Amino acid sequence: MKQQARVRCFYFMKPMELLDLTGMVALVTGAGDGIGAGCAEILAAAGAKVVVSNRTLSKAEDIAAKIKADGGEATACACNVLVDDDLVAVVDFTLKTYGKINILVNNAGGGGGGTESPFSIDRAYVERIYSMNVFAPWRLCQLATPHMQQAGYGSIVNISSMSSINHSPGIAIYASTKAALNHMSANLAHDFGPMGIRINCVGPGATRTHALAGVMTPEIEARMLAHTPIHRLGEVSDIAQAVLFLASPMASWISGQTLMVNGGGVQTLD
Repeated sequence: MKQQARVRCFYFMKPMELLDLTGMVALVTGAGDGIGAGCAEILAAAGAKVVVSNRTLSKAEDIAAKIKADGGEATACACNVLVDDDLVAVVDFTLKTYGKINILVNNAGGGGGGTESPFSIDRAYVERIYSMNVFAPWRLCQLATPHMQQAGYGSIVNISSMSSINHSPGIAIYASTKAALNHMSANLAHDFGPMGIRINCVGPGATRTHALAGVMTPEIEARMLAHTPIHRLGEVSDIAQAVLFLASPMASWISGQTLMVNGGGVQTLD
């Protein structure tokens, strides 16, 4: 009965109250630029205290400073997600700085771009991409979830990719890591749900970042837009808004899902 009463009370809340993260603490990896930075900024704007984590500390410091200048609260922390000691340290840093952790956005990753020739990449490359895109998110989940349970609120958002469901040349390893991330998250939802913790993925379509700019040409963009009903490429804000939704109480009964944010279409690097 208590749970039913709690659900009913949401109907009497204003929608913006369900997106209010005041009092919550968020950790975002790979937040020095692009989608990670956008996620850190929107979570802070919604009221969360944010640990801006990035391999290059100066980039994280720049984003934390921007958040503070905009009236939010943020702290920077260096973290190379390929180093297990760094993963342990960034969670410890979050706890020591803000006393708890409620939201984890696993954004840091690598690979892709249509450059993964199956005839030239080696095992070391494959292991590195899987370590970044699958092991690091799993490890941070393992480290963070006990503290989320103690805090009484937990939401994990893993940044996946449209590549996880697309079929394109030169991207088999990256695409398979993102498919693994989707499936891992769907299964972890069953482990974390009884702890009061949700876990979901956001799969960005072609989004205007520095990484995309490195491979984009007018011809490629035209081919992408030909299969995109909402006739534009994505912006960082499009992805960040989806992350905010899944991180917030507005998505309180959503877990184990992958939300593709792609303008309704399919963009591939063919």
